[in-house]
Amino acid sequence: MSDMSDLKRDIRDTKTDAKEAWRNADGESLGDKVANTTDRAKDELANAGDELHEQADEASREAAYQQGRADEMSRR
Repeated sequence: MSDMSDLKRDIRDTKTDAKEAWRNADGESLGDKVANTTDRAKDELANAGDELHEQADEASREAAYQQGRADEMSRR
């Protein structure tokens, strides 16, 4: 994973940790547990999306590179 994805993941985790701490300040209720679980699930989806985007970018760069090589070979 890239440094940017790692940074985004760390920011999401820190934000969610702060929200959980705020919710738990007065004791944890069922609503707090649901909200915490929802926040964690959203973070994981965002992290998975970042990873998928990164992999798609890498595949696109590789395809462009290979196409460039094929074009160069056909010119010879």
